[in-house]
Amino acid sequence: MSGLRFPQQLLFLFFQQTLGSLLRSKPDIEIIGEAENGQVALEMAIALQPDVVLMDVRMPVLDGVAAIRSLEQKAPDIKVLVLTTFDDDDYITQAMSFGAKGYLLKDTPSEELAQAIRAVHKGYTQMGPGLFEKVMLAPTHTEPETSPEFDQLTSREKEVLQLIAQGLNNREIAQSLYISERTVKNHVNSILSRFNLRDRTQAAIFASRISPWKK
Repeated sequence: MSGLRFPQQLLFLFFQQTLGSLLRSKPDIEIIGEAENGQVALEMAIALQPDVVLMDVRMPVLDGVAAIRSLEQKAPDIKVLVLTTFDDDDYITQAMSFGAKGYLLKDTPSEELAQAIRAVHKGYTQMGPGLFEKVMLAPTHTEPETSPEFDQLTSREKEVLQLIAQGLNNREIAQSLYISERTVKNHVNSILSRFNLRDRTQAAIFASRISPWKK
C-alpha cells in the first residue's frame, strides 16, 4: 500500500493499540500496520511506506528517538508524529531535530489527534499545548567539537555510541563492527553505566551532545 494508490486516504502505521478503534472511525485514516516494539516499527514502516507513522519515544528493543532518526535516513518521505507520555525537553528536542514533524502527549483527545495526523500528512508541524514554549525556553548549551565525556570513551565505545545514535540495534551494530552481540551489549552497558544514562534513548541524546556526529 502507498499514498499514491489511495490518494483520498491517509495511510497510517499505528503503535498505540488502545486508540486504534477511535481512529478507525475516521473515514480518511487507514491503519495499515501495528508494531509491538521500535525495531519492528522501523522495519514495517520501511516495508509499508505509510504517509504518517505514530511513534512513541520509549519502546522496547529500539527506542523511538533512535527509530525516528533511522527512519529519517532510510525513508525521509515518511512523516513521523510522536505520541507519548514523556514531555522531557530532551525527548522533544531530539525527536524534532531527528525528523519528527509533530509531538503530542497521550492525553490528547482523539479528535485533536486525528486533526494533527491530517496536518502532519499535509506537511504542517504539530506541537501539543505548551510543548513549543517548553523547548524554546529550554537553556541552550555551546559544545566544543568533542567534549571531555567523549574523550573518556574507548575507540570501540565511540563506534558503538555512534551506531546507537544512528538507530542501529545490537545485532546490526555487531554486524557492522564484526563483533559479537554479547560484546556490543557489554559496550552499551558500559556506556550507560559510566554516564548514568537510563536507556538507549538517553545514549542517543548524549551522543548528539558530546560527539562530532551532531546533525
